[in-house]
Amino acid sequence: MLPRVRAAVAQLVAGLGAGASGQPPAERRGGGGSGCSGTGGSPEGPSSSCCRPAFLQLTPEELRRAGDHTGRAVQSPRDGRRRLPWSTGYAEVINAGKSQHNEDQACCEVVFVERRPSPRARRPSGEGGRELDGGRKGFYFHYWALFDGHAGSGAAVMASKKLHLHICEQLRDLVDILQDPSPPPICLPHDVRAGPTEQSRLPLTEDDGEAPNDAVPRFHLEKAVSHESLVIGAIENAFKLMDDQIERERASQHLPGGCCALAAIYLLGKFYVANAGDSRAIIIRNGEIIPMSREFTPETERQRLQFLGFLRPELLGKEFTHLEFPRRIQPKELGKKMLYRDQNMNGWAYKKIQEDDLKFPLIYGEGKKARVMATIGVTRGLGDHDLKVFSSNIHIKPFLSCFPEVRVYDLTQYEHCPDDVLVLGTDGLWDVTNDKEVAGVVMEVLTSYEPNDPCRYTMVAQELVVRSRGVLKERGWRLANDRLGSGDDISVFVIPLGGPGSYT
Repeated sequence: MLPRVRAAVAQLVAGLGAGASGQPPAERRGGGGSGCSGTGGSPEGPSSSCCRPAFLQLTPEELRRAGDHTGRAVQSPRDGRRRLPWSTGYAEVINAGKSQHNEDQACCEVVFVERRPSPRARRPSGEGGRELDGGRKGFYFHYWALFDGHAGSGAAVMASKKLHLHICEQLRDLVDILQDPSPPPICLPHDVRAGPTEQSRLPLTEDDGEAPNDAVPRFHLEKAVSHESLVIGAIENAFKLMDDQIERERASQHLPGGCCALAAIYLLGKFYVANAGDSRAIIIRNGEIIPMSREFTPETERQRLQFLGFLRPELLGKEFTHLEFPRRIQPKELGKKMLYRDQNMNGWAYKKIQEDDLKFPLIYGEGKKARVMATIGVTRGLGDHDLKVFSSNIHIKPFLSCFPEVRVYDLTQYEHCPDDVLVLGTDGLWDVTNDKEVAGVVMEVLTSYEPNDPCRYTMVAQELVVRSRGVLKERGWRLANDRLGSGDDISVFVIPLGGPGSYT
């Protein structure tokens, strides 16, 4: 029964990637805009699939060593103090042969968000946002991001060069609003580029959506919207626009597969950590571990996936069931009662097995082996627009979300010391190293360096990568306790929370 699904499972066990076919994009349109500028360049599109982050400044020989699956040399910026903001530490290592190239990508930028020019008369220079960079109105945000590619690195490469520009573009209309302490306006006038001061002076019309004076009092109730939620919305929209761009340009720019995306944005005193996938981030503050993300996998998003399959059974292609069972059901068990759970259940119950229950389950396996439609093990990310169930025409993209979960950390609420850090890592780190072990490495390495030594955070990143990779022995890469080390690509940022360092 279900030969295509069985073939997909066999392919999964063999460690092969799922087949995919692409359609030409409808149009080509670049991301970002002229009102966004960063410390690094932003090429038009991704270069070769083996390219590494520009801030590493690898020589041809170093690039060759970085791509060696046998030696697996750890790579870090040659001068992190000069190249990366806040003396950020970074390290990476290629996989042990899982894929031809390192499919992880990283980006670290300082981006200036310029207020979008308004067609209305310019305000006096004393009003609204700060004037920076020769009179331009706006603010900076700091940006760190990791992209873990799968089925090719094209989507990860493009996202590493474009996502921060999409975030910048979404923030341009908020420059004045975010710097005004008054609550954000509920409804903007037709000229959405007018600042808050101008908006308060514009006459209201019926089209503005304001309730008339004689309206029933309940219509005057308004939901309070914070500045923080506006930034979260801008980041969420930027992820969606990035995903749309990958879809449009996937053929012309050779963007097979997809990627998980984890980004940290420091803006106006707060960190916004956005995660779509199975990469993770934690804050280590005075020895305390504060999770800043969670993994999005078939198990953690089981009910969302099942609910979609329940609402739109046509997406299951008549070959999958949205119900979950403890194991595969055999035809001889028809009519018996077996444990199951649906989209509404956290617990389990018994149901009588019917013919439809013999279909392959939407979510199959457990832990790191859990898969959606026996194909993919992550449920959020960018790309994967052509991903299908093996040897079928069943698209998996409808079950995958490009929207991140955004968590906020207010730096101004705490007094931070030089040993307080934010750690970002792809799943190659977290698969073999838990939060407590990461915190132990951080504290161990930092105590061996002077607090004002900017290289200390690079040393932490390198040590985290080395310990997660392990040492090559006869039985493969092994950790200090002889457990199997990570054979995946590993990328790590270590960002100090004690305050920004010097950068150029």
